[in-house]
Amino acid sequence: MHKAAPEFRPLNIRILTASDTRKAADDKSGDYLAEALQSSGHVLQGRQICRDEKYDIRAAASAAIADPAVEVLLITGGTGMFDRDITPDAVEILFDRAIPGFGEVFRAVSMQEIGLSTIQSRASAGIANRTLIFCLPGSPGACRTAWEQVIAPQLDPRINSCGFTRVFNAWDKA
Repeated sequence: MHKAAPEFRPLNIRILTASDTRKAADDKSGDYLAEALQSSGHVLQGRQICRDEKYDIRAAASAAIADPAVEVLLITGGTGMFDRDITPDAVEILFDRAIPGFGEVFRAVSMQEIGLSTIQSRASAGIANRTLIFCLPGSPGACRTAWEQVIAPQLDPRINSCGFTRVFNAWDKA
């Protein structure tokens, strides 16, 4: 007998853009993620832009992790190879548990779009204080790839009954 997938439960998702140059008016990656998550039925819990400074990023991520209203944190920007690309370095130290499969799958999917340039991405994910955290590249195309092909299916049991929603459902019962 096959068990029915759990019902869809909207998650509270915050977006953090790490950038020295973007402002709210030109944050195309943040705009895409906000629209996409809401179109998927989730709740935009807030948006913020912070400088590409290790402790600014870490402080903003820590505030989201400490906020019981935030279930998922999407961080866009700073996952590349340049000196100012420090998001994973700032955030991964906060993880209670890393999710290495996210970066691996994201790069595999991205390979179809950008070829071997995908090896320059340090996209990563983890869990901290029961908050699911994704560190995404800053380009709108990469955010679209990550959301549509990796993250959204993991947050919707109607698409993937073995996704992260099972983790959230277990936490709800704890």
